Amino acid sequence: MPWLYNLFFGEGVAHSILILSLVISLGIVLGKIRIKGISLGVTWILFVGILSGHFGMSLEPTTLHFMKEFGLILFIFSIGLQVGPGFFSSFKKGGMTLNMLATLIVVLGVAVTCTIHMVTGLPITTMVGILSGAVTNTPGLGAAQQTFEEISGKVDPSIAMGYAVAYPLAVVGIILTIIAIRYLFRVDLKKEEENLHNSGGNEDTEVNYYSLEVNNPSIFGKSIYEVSKCMEREFVISRILHSGGGLEIAFSDTVLRHGDKILVVTTHKEIDAITTFIGRRLKMEHIDWEDETCLISRRIIVTQHELSGKRLGSMQLRSNFGVNVTRVNRAGFDLVATPVLPLQLGDRLTVVGTEAGIAAVEKIMGNSLRRLREPNLITIFLGIVLGVLLGSIPFMLPGIPQPVKLGLAGGPLIVSILLSRFGYKYKLITYTTVSANLMLREVGISIFLACVGLGAGEGFVETIVNGGYMWILYGVAITLIPILVAGSIARLVYKINYFSIMGLLSGAMTDPPALAYSNITAGNDAPAVSYATVYPLTMFLRVISAQLMILFLM
Repeated sequence: MPWLYNLFFGEGVAHSILILSLVISLGIVLGKIRIKGISLGVTWILFVGILSGHFGMSLEPTTLHFMKEFGLILFIFSIGLQVGPGFFSSFKKGGMTLNMLATLIVVLGVAVTCTIHMVTGLPITTMVGILSGAVTNTPGLGAAQQTFEEISGKVDPSIAMGYAVAYPLAVVGIILTIIAIRYLFRVDLKKEEENLHNSGGNEDTEVNYYSLEVNNPSIFGKSIYEVSKCMEREFVISRILHSGGGLEIAFSDTVLRHGDKILVVTTHKEIDAITTFIGRRLKMEHIDWEDETCLISRRIIVTQHELSGKRLGSMQLRSNFGVNVTRVNRAGFDLVATPVLPLQLGDRLTVVGTEAGIAAVEKIMGNSLRRLREPNLITIFLGIVLGVLLGSIPFMLPGIPQPVKLGLAGGPLIVSILLSRFGYKYKLITYTTVSANLMLREVGISIFLACVGLGAGEGFVETIVNGGYMWILYGVAITLIPILVAGSIARLVYKINYFSIMGLLSGAMTDPPALAYSNITAGNDAPAVSYATVYPLTMFLRVISAQLMILFLM
């Protein structure tokens, strides 16, 4: 049957779609295989692509190049949208130490890679591929390939080969290193759990309710606005129970008197200072504030596009409707509802007030899940346009004889991070549902890996036989040395809790399987918090460093 042979090994649109879809399908099926809870996930698509390419299945070069680059852009852009909201906030206070250690891991990985390059004479393109595989970072692979093609005008399959060789052992190696640190420093998991709990753990940034009694004579007769101005702390007084009885919503002009009981919404790190200034802590549960009043508490979702970027205080919800916004949940994190906080589409507001007042606020905010499900495609494609433009701007770097560019990886990444953080100021709706972002990301990475595998498959076996097996050892060194050093420093110098170290190492290597293992081992959210803290910066550094290594060392 010649038509069937031509369909698999010929040319044309049907051939390209068939091969690409077949490789992705088989890769996804194999990615569901787990050995002791560990899986290579979508990376199987790369291996299936290499195998297919080895047996003569490939796409027309122009089609292959286009699909690979387009898949990379979709993947990189969705990554930027995901990490953007937390990118700048991750540098605050406690996150600074974790990000410094994550940066150290990235720098050490680059240093080990460069050292191997100089000692062995292996091309830097191959070493960057090994580096990307050894740190399980696919965006770095894409950035390296795109940068090399940009400055040389040709494709180097050794980048993908190096990645494919180093990746499998890297996944296992990261988990083994986490275990090794545990036994090296004789970590007692039960003791770590107790220390985490006693120290407040991740409660420092967690928004919660606290009941206080007003006992400080210096604030008797002063309004809540005057008190908050004096303290310069982030907190909201939700409700007030006057000493003479009567529970009411707290407004900015509400006067505090001796013996008044107030319900304060703030973070764990702020409550001690607030308590010292106002009075003393009370052992009142949140339900005690609900039972004595007709006031109710409800979550309202911001779904009106025109509200994006508006400051909470400018809405005048207290004065107009008699309600109080106590906290704002954004991307899974609770924020104190200060008047200067700008609203974003998808924010979940905790509103306290009467049934009628809350109903009126619902109409203003939208509170329609159906609206959130509608994709905001204009932001995505406009962002890609701006990303491609930024990535195509040539600029000079010292030591480089020709102009360099951020490329189709760096440009969209930077633009997507900036848009997700500041887009509301330009009336751009950057909100995407988790499922929509995940779909965009997975489609992009699947197409990219399939194309990379098909392009690298032809000479893969020959390369491995002719000395490529040594790449595995290089990858192991790049994987283990940085995280062993940084993990030891985190434990010995900064005395960081072991559960947080697990998340730090997983995030610095952008390795979801390692995070999954850490979460199961810890039984708490400390690894996930550390992972989320270092992931944005690490992802950015991995992409940029891969490009810079190609530019400076090729």
